[in-house]
Amino acid sequence: MKVYYHPASTTSRIVMMYVAQEGPAVEFQSVDLFTGEHLKPAYAAINPNCLVPVLEDGDFRLTECSTILKYLADKTHSPSYPTELRARARINERMDWFNTNFYRDFAYGLVYPQVFPHHRRPTAELQAGTIAWAKERSNAWLKILNDCLIGSNDRYLLGDRVTLADYLGAEMVGLGEVIRCDFSRYPNVERWLANMKSLPAWPKVHEVFAGFTDSLKDTPFVTI
Repeated sequence: MKVYYHPASTTSRIVMMYVAQEGPAVEFQSVDLFTGEHLKPAYAAINPNCLVPVLEDGDFRLTECSTILKYLADKTHSPSYPTELRARARINERMDWFNTNFYRDFAYGLVYPQVFPHHRRPTAELQAGTIAWAKERSNAWLKILNDCLIGSNDRYLLGDRVTLADYLGAEMVGLGEVIRCDFSRYPNVERWLANMKSLPAWPKVHEVFAGFTDSLKDTPFVTI
């Protein structure tokens, strides 16, 4: 199996963390987002969305990180994605929550418009309004994550075992490091992230991301 990826990409790191932590046999091929390789015809032929990651398993391709995780976990019978109906449904629910609620506002509303020029809104007024709205919504989602989805007793999102929901969610929330988010208002979120960062695979997977974050250390951001 092969995964096309870039280590600065949040959705790529989701797959990288799973592979590094759980060890399925996967070859990684870098796609240079910073030079626009993902927009060129050769890569567009692999993924017409021109996004990473992509999984290739022979002549079979998948282009969404959540689906890639589930496919890899099923193929290797990973305990991080149990087959019991309700346990699996709860994991799917958490993953959908991050994808459809949190990440939309936090990444595409708050972080990316401040970090990447192609995500900036066309006028200063629209930019400021987008960021203000997204900050308010992101705080609302973080409160739900802190109070209702994690709570004060569990080590991970669904108890004391890492699941696919943790691999996906921790990268999406951890993206906040780019704009220097302070999650101290959300102690359960902080504790959960610290538990994820203590996994053996975390430091190596995040080397490039840490360097990118450090390159923006003097940039002013609207943050949490």
